[in-house]
Amino acid sequence: MNREEIIQQLKYHHQVFTEYMLGLSEEDFARHIEGKWTAAQQFEHIHLSTKPLKPALKLPAWFLKLYIGKANRASKTYEELVAKYKLKLEQGGRAGKGFIPKGIETKERQALANKLTNTIENICRSLTKYSEKELDTLILPHPLLGKLTLREMMYFNIHHVQHHQFHTHENLKK
Repeated sequence: MNREEIIQQLKYHHQVFTEYMLGLSEEDFARHIEGKWTAAQQFEHIHLSTKPLKPALKLPAWFLKLYIGKANRASKTYEELVAKYKLKLEQGGRAGKGFIPKGIETKERQALANKLTNTIENICRSLTKYSEKELDTLILPHPLLGKLTLREMMYFNIHHVQHHQFHTHENLKK
């Protein structure tokens, strides 16, 4: 995917997820299933996991190169990145401490939707300042996957929101 396709996919999948969460009944939004996150927790987790990208992507490219480093390999494809994430999950990988949701009340749902939409809009706006080359050379740390190029980080976020929507849907079918 090129930069414009990434931006389109980020916006689209986060919008679909947000609309899904807003469309759940109060009962389904808060329903607890043994050993699983509620829909409310899934929603909060997606916001918690995207929020750090907002300030990180506002940093100038020279700062990222100097303090985080540059990629020493080519970016993985979307499919390769998804496969790596699935493998890490199969090996027991889970959300780190700062990304574990506490849970929100149903009345907070719209405010969280607004925050997530704002975060994604800011991320997409920031992406426009990076060239295609910079998307493949600049890196950011990911708590589960290690150092990812900016392109891979965006691929992760595109897949991640779909992953949590799928699991929310599956959990509510039980």
